[in-house]
Amino acid sequence: MAAHFGRRLRKGAATTAVAAAAVAALSASQAPGMPGEDHGTQATAGASAPVPPATSDGNATGNSPYYTDLPPLNSPNPSPSPSATGTPVAQGDAEAGIPATVLDAYKKAEAELRAAKPGCNLPWQLLAAIGKVESGQARGGRVDAYGTTIGRILGPALDGHGFALIKDTDHGVYDGNTEYDQAVGPLQFIPSTWAWAGRDGNGDGKKDPNNVYDAALAAGHYLCRNGWDLSREDGLRSAILSYNNSQDYLNTVLSWLEYYRKGTHSVPDGTGSVPTRRSDDGTPRAKSPKHSKAPKTKPDPKPDPKPSTPGGGHGSPTPAPPKPPVPPKPPQTPTDTVDHLQDAGTAKLTAMAGHGFTEQIGTRAETKAGKAVAKVRIRFTITGDTDATFAGGETVATVATDAKGVALAPALQAGEKTGDFKVMATVVGRTVAGLGYTATVTERAADTLARTSDTPLTCTPGGEFADQVQVKATYKGAVADKVAATATLIKSDTDATENDKGPYFKDADGKPVRTLTGLRTDAKGLLTLPKLYADDTTGTFLLRITTTGGATLTVELKVAAAASSASPSPSPSPSAS
Repeated sequence: MAAHFGRRLRKGAATTAVAAAAVAALSASQAPGMPGEDHGTQATAGASAPVPPATSDGNATGNSPYYTDLPPLNSPNPSPSPSATGTPVAQGDAEAGIPATVLDAYKKAEAELRAAKPGCNLPWQLLAAIGKVESGQARGGRVDAYGTTIGRILGPALDGHGFALIKDTDHGVYDGNTEYDQAVGPLQFIPSTWAWAGRDGNGDGKKDPNNVYDAALAAGHYLCRNGWDLSREDGLRSAILSYNNSQDYLNTVLSWLEYYRKGTHSVPDGTGSVPTRRSDDGTPRAKSPKHSKAPKTKPDPKPDPKPSTPGGGHGSPTPAPPKPPVPPKPPQTPTDTVDHLQDAGTAKLTAMAGHGFTEQIGTRAETKAGKAVAKVRIRFTITGDTDATFAGGETVATVATDAKGVALAPALQAGEKTGDFKVMATVVGRTVAGLGYTATVTERAADTLARTSDTPLTCTPGGEFADQVQVKATYKGAVADKVAATATLIKSDTDATENDKGPYFKDADGKPVRTLTGLRTDAKGLLTLPKLYADDTTGTFLLRITTTGGATLTVELKVAAAASSASPSPSPSPSAS
């Protein structure tokens, strides 16, 4: 369960120091080959190192709480540390055990991401760390054999009271709430994020945020977007902060990441430990055993047993405590100034199936006064029943606006599904009305057909044509592949109805057929028709071929009796008299 961007865990300075000490101690020992996360610099007492800014495409979890328990630093029976200075972690410690099905989901997600996005270098231990913080590993592994949680894991209603205000986006399908959204499942996705980030991790044809396989794969893709390399310190931190832009959240996740890297094991489903402290319940973070004692300080002097008197008696009046200073308001970012989105001259979006769209979507971010806003991240999301994508195969793309306030979406690539779909443009990090664009995918088409041979097509009555008809289809001069076509033997140029006499094709049973449907050109735009046969009728006949897009070609077929091979005898020459 994660807090919204900018949220900071409510706790005292002493607890911050404890959390920082835990992170520092855990990060003091890194196994060989592990990325060099300097966890100890994240929140040291009295100072903090700069954290890379979150360049998130959005918020996975909305303004929801998360578990703040930290892993133990010591164990009565530690396993050997992989490095000489490492912090030992017990293989048998209860906190190190991850429910078997949940652990399997994390490892399968890592394997799939290794193949799909090898440059990301996602470790399954990161998914385990986030899963621990978000839901206590699906409430200790309370999942069925398919990885679906037994009962829904829900965050509080995001009604704007202490959390973000996110009104219902899924009609209650995932969270059962038709008024406000709630974070759902073991990785705590809000429905509006799941709509574009959801994945099918267990191959059942569904994308269910309550299924740990689906949620783990979705979280992996979410962390791997934006080209982050999680084997690098900056990429790892940026990815975690994109899930929740909080220093405390970052520290907690990094603590569990390091802990799980030191060793873990599977435990039966339903027997895992469940955290007890959350970021919204006012309890301090779990304290790990201390490595050193805090310095002793002199006790405060005993209070004067005699009360003070306003008129001067013994003692003096206790001064009122000073009022805490009012923190300054954070400076406005460009995103804060966006009032609405405006189309930036996008032309009609139409493409044939399998082809790229020639026009790109342009969206302009503007203030209330209509001025352009630069350096604002615009997220473009493809929605609807379509297999269209952006160039590169993604269905979501994020682009920053330029100096003119315009974000140009990547080029669209049509799939094979025809019809309309939508692309929604929204502002990342600010709730303003989105802007929708309709795009249309039409059937593959050809505008020209031509025979590939000039050989006349002739046949004798009752015979078969020696040559098959082959044509090539093009569209605007380019090869027109996979274009639907129909071939019909027609009565005349002015009567395109099917002829019941003359040449014919044969069906699978050998019966005459004079119309062929369901034909398609091949990858080279070629279409070769089956063999043609002739009945006993002689004459000139017409074969008409048409395609989607209006290309038409009429081919002549001649059926005539064979010419006689006998030649007349020469007249006898007159004899000499």
